[in-house]
Amino acid sequence: MTKLDYQANLEQRAALFKALGHPARLLIINLVRVQPRHTEELAAILDLSPATVSHHLSALAAAGLLASQKEQYYQMYAPTGDIWEKTMNEVVGLPQPGLSGAVEQDAYREKVLRTFFKNGRLTQLPAQHKKRLVVLEKLLEEFEPGRPYEEREVNAILFEFNDDVATLRREMIDNRLMTRDKGIYIRAA
Repeated sequence: MTKLDYQANLEQRAALFKALGHPARLLIINLVRVQPRHTEELAAILDLSPATVSHHLSALAAAGLLASQKEQYYQMYAPTGDIWEKTMNEVVGLPQPGLSGAVEQDAYREKVLRTFFKNGRLTQLPAQHKKRLVVLEKLLEEFEPGRPYEEREVNAILFEFNDDVATLRREMIDNRLMTRDKGIYIRAA
Protein backbone atom coordinates (compact mmCIF):
# COMPACT_ATOMS: atom_id res chain seq x y z
CA MET A 1 0.00 0.00 0.00
CA THR A 2 1.52 3.32 -1.06
CA LYS A 3 1.51 6.33 1.20
CA LEU A 4 -1.13 7.94 -1.02
CA ASP A 5 -3.36 4.84 -0.81
CA TYR A 6 -2.84 4.71 2.94
CA GLN A 7 -3.88 8.36 3.30
CA ALA A 8 -6.98 7.84 1.13
CA ASN A 9 -7.94 4.76 3.15
CA LEU A 10 -7.52 6.71 6.39
CA GLU A 11 -9.65 9.60 5.09
CA GLN A 12 -12.34 7.18 3.92
CA ARG A 13 -12.55 5.59 7.37
CA ALA A 14 -12.66 9.00 9.04
CA ALA A 15 -15.49 10.05 6.70
CA LEU A 16 -17.41 6.94 7.71
CA PHE A 17 -17.27 7.86 11.40
CA LYS A 18 -18.00 11.50 10.65
CA ALA A 19 -21.13 10.41 8.78
CA LEU A 20 -22.20 8.35 11.80
CA GLY A 21 -21.43 11.18 14.19
CA HIS A 22 -24.91 12.71 14.28
CA PRO A 23 -27.85 11.34 16.31
CA ALA A 24 -30.34 11.77 13.44
CA ARG A 25 -28.07 9.78 11.13
CA LEU A 26 -27.88 6.94 13.61
CA LEU A 27 -31.66 6.89 13.77
CA ILE A 28 -31.88 6.91 9.97
CA ILE A 29 -29.40 4.02 9.72
CA ASN A 30 -31.45 1.97 12.17
CA LEU A 31 -34.68 2.69 10.31
CA VAL A 32 -33.35 1.79 6.86
CA ARG A 33 -31.72 -1.37 8.17
CA VAL A 34 -35.20 -2.63 9.06
CA GLN A 35 -36.55 -1.84 5.58
CA PRO A 36 -35.74 0.52 2.71
CA ARG A 37 -37.35 3.94 3.20
CA HIS A 38 -37.72 7.22 1.32
CA THR A 39 -37.00 10.78 2.47
CA GLU A 40 -40.58 11.80 3.24
CA GLU A 41 -41.25 8.65 5.25
CA LEU A 42 -38.10 9.17 7.32
CA ALA A 43 -38.99 12.86 7.82
CA ALA A 44 -42.42 11.89 9.14
CA ILE A 45 -41.03 9.21 11.49
CA LEU A 46 -38.26 11.45 12.84
CA ASP A 47 -40.32 14.65 12.90
CA LEU A 48 -37.70 16.44 10.80
CA SER A 49 -38.05 18.44 7.60
CA PRO A 50 -37.53 16.51 4.35
CA ALA A 51 -34.63 18.86 3.52
CA THR A 52 -32.86 17.97 6.78
CA VAL A 53 -33.40 14.25 6.21
CA SER A 54 -32.18 14.62 2.63
CA HIS A 55 -29.00 16.29 3.90
CA HIS A 56 -28.37 13.41 6.33
CA LEU A 57 -29.11 10.79 3.67
CA SER A 58 -26.61 12.46 1.33
CA ALA A 59 -23.91 12.35 4.01
CA LEU A 60 -24.59 8.67 4.73
CA ALA A 61 -24.61 7.80 1.02
CA ALA A 62 -21.37 9.73 0.42
CA ALA A 63 -19.72 7.67 3.16
CA GLY A 64 -20.83 4.48 1.41
CA LEU A 65 -23.28 3.45 4.11
CA LEU A 66 -26.48 3.82 2.11
CA ALA A 67 -27.48 3.42 -1.52
CA SER A 68 -30.56 4.79 -3.18
CA GLN A 69 -32.79 3.23 -5.80
CA LYS A 70 -35.68 4.89 -7.56
CA GLU A 71 -39.08 3.27 -6.93
CA GLN A 72 -42.03 5.00 -8.60
CA TYR A 73 -41.78 8.63 -7.43
CA TYR A 74 -39.40 8.06 -4.52
CA GLN A 75 -35.71 7.48 -3.91
CA MET A 76 -35.59 4.49 -1.56
CA TYR A 77 -32.57 4.22 0.73
CA ALA A 78 -31.12 0.96 2.05
CA PRO A 79 -27.80 -0.15 3.62
CA THR A 80 -25.09 -0.93 1.13
CA GLY A 81 -21.72 -2.58 0.97
CA ASP A 82 -20.08 -5.07 3.27
CA ILE A 83 -19.42 -2.49 5.99
CA TRP A 84 -22.32 -3.89 8.00
CA GLU A 85 -20.68 -7.32 8.12
CA LYS A 86 -17.39 -6.03 9.53
CA THR A 87 -16.47 -5.83 13.19
CA MET A 88 -15.49 -2.51 14.71
CA ASN A 89 -11.90 -3.74 14.85
CA GLU A 90 -11.90 -4.40 11.10
CA VAL A 91 -13.31 -0.96 10.38
CA VAL A 92 -10.99 0.92 12.71
CA GLY A 93 -7.84 -1.20 12.35
CA LEU A 94 -5.31 0.26 9.99
CA PRO A 95 -2.35 -1.43 8.36
CA GLN A 96 0.94 0.07 9.47
CA PRO A 97 3.07 0.52 6.36
CA GLY A 98 6.78 0.07 6.90
CA LEU A 99 6.42 -1.91 10.13
CA SER A 100 7.33 -5.56 10.08
CA GLY A 101 5.58 -8.14 12.21
CA ALA A 102 8.80 -8.57 14.16
CA VAL A 103 8.81 -5.12 15.72
CA GLU A 104 10.30 -5.75 19.14
CA GLN A 105 9.48 -2.55 20.95
CA ASP A 106 6.64 -0.13 20.55
CA ALA A 107 7.15 3.58 20.13
CA TYR A 108 5.89 4.42 23.62
CA ARG A 109 8.38 2.10 25.30
CA GLU A 110 11.22 3.47 23.19
CA LYS A 111 10.30 7.05 24.06
CA VAL A 112 10.14 6.29 27.79
CA LEU A 113 13.50 4.52 27.73
CA ARG A 114 15.13 7.36 25.75
CA THR A 115 13.73 9.87 28.23
CA PHE A 116 14.85 8.14 31.42
CA PHE A 117 18.09 6.45 30.35
CA LYS A 118 21.23 8.36 29.36
CA ASN A 119 24.35 6.44 28.38
CA GLY A 120 22.86 3.26 29.80
CA ARG A 121 22.14 4.80 33.22
CA LEU A 122 18.75 5.52 34.72
CA THR A 123 18.61 9.28 35.30
CA GLN A 124 15.50 9.17 37.49
CA LEU A 125 12.58 6.90 38.24
CA PRO A 126 9.42 8.14 36.47
CA ALA A 127 6.63 9.43 38.69
CA GLN A 128 3.91 8.07 36.38
CA HIS A 129 3.20 4.42 37.18
CA LYS A 130 2.91 3.30 33.53
CA LYS A 131 6.29 4.80 32.66
CA ARG A 132 7.85 3.46 35.86
CA LEU A 133 6.76 -0.07 34.85
CA VAL A 134 8.46 0.33 31.46
CA VAL A 135 11.70 1.32 33.21
CA LEU A 136 11.44 -1.48 35.79
CA GLU A 137 10.74 -4.07 33.08
CA LYS A 138 13.88 -2.88 31.28
CA LEU A 139 15.91 -3.40 34.46
CA LEU A 140 14.27 -6.77 34.99
CA GLU A 141 15.79 -7.99 31.72
CA GLU A 142 19.12 -8.18 33.58
CA PHE A 143 17.82 -10.97 35.82
CA GLU A 144 17.35 -14.60 34.80
CA PRO A 145 13.85 -15.95 35.47
CA GLY A 146 13.73 -18.45 38.32
CA ARG A 147 17.35 -17.93 39.41
CA PRO A 148 17.76 -16.93 43.07
CA TYR A 149 19.84 -13.81 43.72
CA GLU A 150 21.30 -12.66 47.00
CA GLU A 151 20.66 -9.04 47.89
CA ARG A 152 24.27 -8.07 47.19
CA GLU A 153 23.98 -9.55 43.66
CA VAL A 154 20.77 -7.61 43.04
CA ASN A 155 22.46 -4.44 44.32
CA ALA A 156 25.48 -4.96 42.04
CA ILE A 157 23.26 -5.41 38.96
CA LEU A 158 21.03 -2.44 39.77
CA PHE A 159 24.02 -0.23 40.68
CA GLU A 160 25.06 -0.43 37.01
CA PHE A 161 21.91 1.58 36.23
CA ASN A 162 21.39 3.84 39.26
CA ASP A 163 22.93 4.47 42.67
CA ASP A 164 19.61 4.23 44.55
CA VAL A 165 19.44 0.44 44.52
CA ALA A 166 17.17 0.27 47.59
CA THR A 167 14.40 2.19 45.81
CA LEU A 168 14.78 0.08 42.66
CA ARG A 169 14.63 -3.17 44.68
CA ARG A 170 11.56 -1.97 46.58
CA GLU A 171 9.81 -0.91 43.35
CA MET A 172 10.48 -4.28 41.76
CA ILE A 173 9.03 -6.06 44.80
CA ASP A 174 6.05 -3.68 45.11
CA ASN A 175 5.20 -4.13 41.43
CA ARG A 176 5.52 -7.92 41.74
CA LEU A 177 8.32 -8.11 39.20
CA MET A 178 10.50 -9.87 41.76
CA THR A 179 9.83 -11.81 44.94
CA ARG A 180 11.89 -11.57 48.12
CA ASP A 181 12.10 -14.22 50.80
CA LYS A 182 14.75 -14.22 53.56
CA GLY A 183 17.09 -12.01 51.56
CA ILE A 184 16.76 -14.06 48.35
CA TYR A 185 15.33 -12.36 45.28
CA ILE A 186 13.76 -14.20 42.34
CA ARG A 187 12.48 -12.67 39.13
CA ALA A 188 8.74 -13.28 38.81
CA ALA A 189 7.56 -15.40 35.90
